[in-house]
Amino acid sequence: MPTFAYPPTFGKDFALLDPADKQRFKRKVTEEFVPDLEVVGRFRAGLRVKGVHGAQGVFEMTWAPDGRATFEYGEEQIPGKPHVIWRRVGTHDVFRSP
Repeated sequence: MPTFAYPPTFGKDFALLDPADKQRFKRKVTEEFVPDLEVVGRFRAGLRVKGVHGAQGVFEMTWAPDGRATFEYGEEQIPGKPHVIWRRVGTHDVFRSP
């Protein structure tokens, strides 16, 4: 199982999501993102994971029609397991400061 970190900016963004969007994001992470990260080694097309232009090492993921999250990889906390640092979550507006 990968490990995760949540800086304050992510916490503030997440708090602003409505309850349905919070559930949608969590479900997308647990049912698709984590299995793809652990088992497949690449992400399914529906997550639309790709690098964020102008922000080296930062990636974006689609979790709803207008739901985006940005993340980066950090130093492994458990040997052999990826460490994901969630940066922002919300609408396309997160790209103003990914």
